[in-house]
Amino acid sequence: SLFYSVGKVLRVLVSVGKFILLLGFLYMFICSLDILSSAFQLVGGKAAGDIFQDNTVLSNPLAGLVIGVLVTLLVQSSSTSSSIVVSMVSSGLLTVQLAVPIIMGTNIGTSVTNTLVAMTQAGDRSTFRRAFAGATVHDFFNWLSVLVLLPLEVITGYLYVVTKLIIDSFKIESGEAPDLLNVITDILTESIIQLDESIISGIATGDPEARNKSLIKKWCQTFTNTTLMNVTVPGPENCTSPSLCWVDGNYTFTLKNISETYNVQKCKHLFVNVNLPDLAVGLILLALSLLVLCSCLILIVKLLNSMLKGQVAAVIKKILNTDFPFPFGWVTGYIAILVGAGMTFIVQSSSVFTSAITPLVGIGVISIERAYPLSLGSNIGTTTTAILAAMASPGDTLANALQIALVHFLFNISGIILWYPIPFTRLPIRLAKSLGNITASYRWFAAIYIIFFFFILPLFIFSLSLAGWQVLVGVGAPLVVILIIIIVINILQKRKPGCLPAALRSWDFLPLWAHSLAPWDKVVGVITAKCCCCCKCCQISADDQEPRDKESVGNNNTEVYDNPAMSAEKEVENEINLELKILKMTRL
Repeated sequence: SLFYSVGKVLRVLVSVGKFILLLGFLYMFICSLDILSSAFQLVGGKAAGDIFQDNTVLSNPLAGLVIGVLVTLLVQSSSTSSSIVVSMVSSGLLTVQLAVPIIMGTNIGTSVTNTLVAMTQAGDRSTFRRAFAGATVHDFFNWLSVLVLLPLEVITGYLYVVTKLIIDSFKIESGEAPDLLNVITDILTESIIQLDESIISGIATGDPEARNKSLIKKWCQTFTNTTLMNVTVPGPENCTSPSLCWVDGNYTFTLKNISETYNVQKCKHLFVNVNLPDLAVGLILLALSLLVLCSCLILIVKLLNSMLKGQVAAVIKKILNTDFPFPFGWVTGYIAILVGAGMTFIVQSSSVFTSAITPLVGIGVISIERAYPLSLGSNIGTTTTAILAAMASPGDTLANALQIALVHFLFNISGIILWYPIPFTRLPIRLAKSLGNITASYRWFAAIYIIFFFFILPLFIFSLSLAGWQVLVGVGAPLVVILIIIIVINILQKRKPGCLPAALRSWDFLPLWAHSLAPWDKVVGVITAKCCCCCKCCQISADDQEPRDKESVGNNNTEVYDNPAMSAEKEVENEINLELKILKMTRL
């Protein structure tokens, strides 16, 4: 009895210790994402400001969309890119109508973080299948929403008109943006690096002094003294007023308010006295934050796997993935959306929230069907923070800042209405699962997907936009038509092959490399083998050499997305059946 009691106490202590460790790793994970964002701003922040400067390009909605994607990728923060847009609108360099496509682009750019997090789980095929599908369901929602809402906005101005009516109908007073999780994480992140984000906005708004300044904040406490002084000006027309203007020989004098800023107290972070360029500091932080992020993620997954075993996993999975009883089953998804919005509001970053649930999807505790509404909720949560931040704007810029934040909010609400209420319209889930199956069989395809959809495609569209509307339509329209034809043929091949000519009922008439990834997989295998032949640890594992197990991918889509922690009983049952078969075969 005594040993039993001691054993029970030890088990409880181990469980509590694991939970505390889990919270610690989660805290470090969130902080590393914050540092990662700062590192990207140091590396690409000034380039992001330069991208925003070309107003002739921004007048093209497609170019605006792509700029939103690229800038958010450069600074790894949709809130930073949104704040640049707000400052440009406030200063009159950008109209709200031109800012709408850019805001849509920031929504796409921010979804790359959790997709990169899913890449760290590429070690195990089944985990990677679920994790990558769970991460890309967010991507597909954003891309499909833009595909429908951007043309609608160009034709009707729907988002601009509705948000304008809301702004005009409510007399909203200035408020304060909340500090929730930042209060805890800033203790660590601000001791490592602090940035002056107004410099990126200054570059975007054309401030010549901003370009020569460092993004690393040196002085955290300053004092600005404004005094009325006599100054010389080129001529009487430059005087502040005729009454405050006098001429003495060749010189013209006037009275002007001159502001002088005095540095009072230096910041207390690691890089405050480091004489390195922003790029060097950014690259150091980038390497360190990625190392911490990957390490924390691996440790979080290992801890969760050890904590969520057998009955515990069964209970948690049941709680998270079970719907309400009939006829209220439909309510569950909307509660998940509210939970996603609330949690994102607390952590103040959709990237952090979606990146945190990606490992849970990977180990099968959260199903993709449940991760989808949670991701949709996170999109709403990040916009409510932006609305509150906009309410902290000065009175003269409040209306424009708030309208842009409402555009972001309405865009996400419209996307949810398009792709969630009716089960048939939940295309992002089906597309994400298909991509998860492909990347599980050909893991290198995940990198191709990220590079193509987040870098090559936006840069291609941006370069066409720079060439003008004629080139954009001339090159883009035929490509879009070909893509639509391929999609329609693929759907007909699966659903109604009889409607197609005999030659088009399969893609077998094309060379194998044009309709299958298998030949490309061999090429990647050969390249990998050549690159890694000198390192024993990089040799191709037996797991990569075995056949791709396409039957299980094609026929058991529901099974491969189940919780692996729940499959232990099945494995035991299979082993027993196998032993019985062997006994029967060896019976005399």
